[in-house]
Amino acid sequence: MEIDEKVFYFAKLKEHRQTKEKSKQLIEEQRLLKTHLEKQGFKVVFAGRVRGQNDNNSLVFREKGVDVRMAVDMAVQACDKKLKEAIVCSSDSDLQPAIKELTERKVKTVYMGFENNPNKGLMYTTNKAILIRNSEILEFGKTKSLFSQ
Repeated sequence: MEIDEKVFYFAKLKEHRQTKEKSKQLIEEQRLLKTHLEKQGFKVVFAGRVRGQNDNNSLVFREKGVDVRMAVDMAVQACDKKLKEAIVCSSDSDLQPAIKELTERKVKTVYMGFENNPNKGLMYTTNKAILIRNSEILEFGKTKSLFSQ
């Protein structure tokens, strides 16, 4: 199978006043990952934001908006007949309506997730599911370093 485009979606990180040092560290790690992904031929798209919210007296960070951008991009490509197959590596159930639309437009869809916590809705909605085992990730981690290329 020939892959025409590989896209990685990030939520934009910003420095948070309550966690300045950790925010700076995460922003730098995201920058390094972005550079690494681009060297591997990925198109990197920033969509949405990571927002801090106080939840039961603790600060919780939630990503917002990435799923919407992914859904719009997939739908546009399907409508323009530029998409034959989509491999979705996300466990966000909010993508189900977009995936249903792709299926109606005869686009093959594959859900790729983790065996220990699969999204059953996406497994049901897509044409095929590929589940990655923890042992496969650990084995890959022994042979590759994320930023060593």
